[in-house]
Amino acid sequence: MLDVAMRGCIDPALNAAGRRLAAWGVRANTVTILGLVAGLASAGAISQRHFALALVLIAVSRLLDGLDGPIARAAGPTDRGGYLDIVCDYAFYAAVPFGFALANPVLNALPAAALLGSFTLTGATFLAYAAIAGKRGSQTAGPKAFHYSFGLMEGTETIAFLAGMVLFPAYFPMLAWVFSSLCLVTALQRSISAVATFR
Repeated sequence: MLDVAMRGCIDPALNAAGRRLAAWGVRANTVTILGLVAGLASAGAISQRHFALALVLIAVSRLLDGLDGPIARAAGPTDRGGYLDIVCDYAFYAAVPFGFALANPVLNALPAAALLGSFTLTGATFLAYAAIAGKRGSQTAGPKAFHYSFGLMEGTETIAFLAGMVLFPAYFPMLAWVFSSLCLVTALQRSISAVATFR
């Protein structure tokens, strides 16, 4: 919901940095993988209850995720890079709730499982929509590797919730249930749009 507005604020700086990094020979796929490594490390830190470290690693991970696209556009984007980017994003999104489940299985396992399930459904609707829209030749406005269908819960909201969980770990169960509910609303919203669009 907030991605378009957020992109308008951060894209100029990211694009400038991406062009410079590409000129230095930095590869977009390398940055994508480093972002995933930082994201998985944040989940490891969460599992050990090192929440301050986890927050720093999440910030590093998302910064790298924001830079790989501009680097790719400066150097020449590839389908392989687009595929790698979305797979690494979802691996990161799944790792953080899993880290909380490991940190406190008694309190966190059930809400973490619900959140992972809602991520699966939201991801399925997102990727299925993208595949069919791409087959029909639909293009998203902006420099994306494939069609992006907009919804209530997008990248900005996801990062905000994950950061909130790390900042206030005692409230993880409540935040996870709220987040799961909003993801289900997003999946329903996207499904209604698909039924109306793909006639």
